[in-house]
Amino acid sequence: MITLDSPVAAVLGESRKAKKFTDGLGMRTVGDLLHHFPRRYVQTGTLTKLDDLQPGQMLSVVGEVVSSQVKSHTDRRTGKVMHRVETSLRTDGPRLQITFFARSHQSAQWRATKLAPGQPGLFIGQAKLFNNQWQLAHPQMVLFGAQGGSEDGDIATVEAIADLYPIYPLTKGLESWDVARVVTFARSVVDTLPDVVPDTVREQYDVVDAATALEWVHVPERLDQVEQAQRHYRFEEALVTQLVLARRRRAVRALGAQARDGGDGALLTAFDASLPFELTGGQREIGEQVEADLANPYPMNRLLQGEVGSGKTLVALRAMLRVVDSGGQAALLAPTEVLAQQHHRSITALLGDLAGGGVFGGTSVELLTGSMSKAQRTGPMSRLGSGEAGIVVGTHALLEERVQFADLGLVVVDEQHRFGVEQRAALTDKAGSPPHVLVMTATPIPRTVAMTVFGDLETSVLRELPAGRAPIQSNVVDLVEHPGWAGRVWERVREEVDKGHQAYVVCPRIAGDELEQGEVDVPEVDEDGEPVGSRVDRPPLAAVEEVVTELAEGPLEGLRLAVLHGRMAPDAKDATMRAFAAGEIDVLVSTTVIEVGVDVHNATAMVILDADRFGVSQLHQLRGRVGRGGLPGLCLLVSHTEPLSPARDRLDAVAGTTDGFELSRVDLEQRREGDVLGRSQSGWRSTLQNLRVLRDEQTIVEAREAAEALLETDESLGGTPLLADAVADLEASANADFIEKS
Repeated sequence: MITLDSPVAAVLGESRKAKKFTDGLGMRTVGDLLHHFPRRYVQTGTLTKLDDLQPGQMLSVVGEVVSSQVKSHTDRRTGKVMHRVETSLRTDGPRLQITFFARSHQSAQWRATKLAPGQPGLFIGQAKLFNNQWQLAHPQMVLFGAQGGSEDGDIATVEAIADLYPIYPLTKGLESWDVARVVTFARSVVDTLPDVVPDTVREQYDVVDAATALEWVHVPERLDQVEQAQRHYRFEEALVTQLVLARRRRAVRALGAQARDGGDGALLTAFDASLPFELTGGQREIGEQVEADLANPYPMNRLLQGEVGSGKTLVALRAMLRVVDSGGQAALLAPTEVLAQQHHRSITALLGDLAGGGVFGGTSVELLTGSMSKAQRTGPMSRLGSGEAGIVVGTHALLEERVQFADLGLVVVDEQHRFGVEQRAALTDKAGSPPHVLVMTATPIPRTVAMTVFGDLETSVLRELPAGRAPIQSNVVDLVEHPGWAGRVWERVREEVDKGHQAYVVCPRIAGDELEQGEVDVPEVDEDGEPVGSRVDRPPLAAVEEVVTELAEGPLEGLRLAVLHGRMAPDAKDATMRAFAAGEIDVLVSTTVIEVGVDVHNATAMVILDADRFGVSQLHQLRGRVGRGGLPGLCLLVSHTEPLSPARDRLDAVAGTTDGFELSRVDLEQRREGDVLGRSQSGWRSTLQNLRVLRDEQTIVEAREAAEALLETDESLGGTPLLADAVADLEASANADFIEKS
């Protein structure tokens, strides 16, 4: 009996193309073959409409033969007689010329007979323009209703073909009809198709059964059947994913944790009373959610996302103070030393006298980073171990085994995508019982991404900006069409400094080709995949150490300039940031180390050089460093990229809105989804095969609802063994790490 788990050889046999399926397409089982879905469908009943042909474009067209002529010529170099068939093809648009070469005159005549006038078929090849005539190069074809096979083996004939012909993802040496034939045979010999989605759930959410979905995805008669088949596979994938996440949420609750109800609330009350401003409505609302979570006898596991400057750190600090009021300790884990030092300074400043530890109701705030000497660490580590210190801010140094806590009650992780799950686990393992966890990100995440990738965390969104946040004007400075604008960029920087303000200049490199540690370049590529930046017509990418010299000796001569990047010694970085915050530096030339957390209210201008080398979210984060002190901000996105290119579209999107949530959707729509959810974010490629988190938003919402209902009545999924197996497979696979990365 052949099943979905049978080796794919059971249906491929000893076919000479078998290795192309196994090696080229990576198929191992019959299930892999049957779930190799068409990427699109060609309507066979009508000629293909060709509106806007481009040279090099791959075409799959339905056409009708107008004429076929056999021609011969003698190769001047070899003296050999060559034979060819020149065929004219009618489409709903320009005619296409197709040339077939044959080994003999007899073979050419045979082909011309097959390609008789009026013969319809599916023709696949690359569009080329030669002598003002469109041609289809390297053609392959399926002739509709033709009789007999091909002596050359390169003409497929199909007597009965559906109205929709499937076009499959392929590898070299395979054509769509090769896949279609094998799939048809496999469908005929597989006895049963397991339905992972329970019947009751399918009926409730209008999902067709597995057998129907498989037939309609491979041999549909109508487009609505394709849509219903695709819904089956998308819903199934969403349901399994949401069950994994829902079970993880339940597992966290089952761990148990010490409730942190805030005790008498003396420290938090004193802190709130000392604030010179009112909390925003969003800060109050999310603060209440966090307080309720902390009071539960199971761990809080919450994602706090919000716009740049929305006040996430204040929400986190109030949560930390509540834990200290409860007799516990709190740790804030930052991805870089610059950010850790910035958090330590801002938290200490916010607490004022309450940060001394000696004042009644206060608590000491410690800093622990990898660059601190053993002597510098001794005091903070001792106070953490004894419980004297209530709050610690640090980098990866907090993960070291020798760092111990008296009673770690809360872990706040800032910019979580910079940390793997193992690192976060190392910190939470230091607590006697599982600590509460608050994950913060300033990268706005579309709702369905949060539900799919961070679905094991409860999500809070802080949209409201505090009073005093000024608007930021963003402009693209196109140096391709307007090279003269470069001078005006530096005039604007000098104008801001003359007003008593400060500015950032951001570069994609430290020196030469050296990137900031952990940085990912987003180069613009042409149609052949060649980085546009490698072309001779583009200037070298801006680097901090070269740019600061050019500016100091040129357009910004006389201003106080300084550099900041990750290769500098930690003390030097900290001293530079302190000097900039104190107004002792006019222009800070930096890499992206200032992307998050840096808070200098007097900075009003930012110039991002080679802005097309940064992603949408990163540009939004960088821009958020200005306009923080109630003064209008200016962000100039300087680029040498061509208009109408994808990179230029990114820049125009950033310049067009300051809504981070809208930009996050633009980012996800423009980039390949696997890049967003996969290796660049978590170390593994995305496991999402059929599901797309923006396109299938409603499906994901329904699947989450269905998952919760299933677990409510049958937490072990014992009544749905096929679904339980699918969930277990995802939980056990290495790819599940992409879900767990949060």
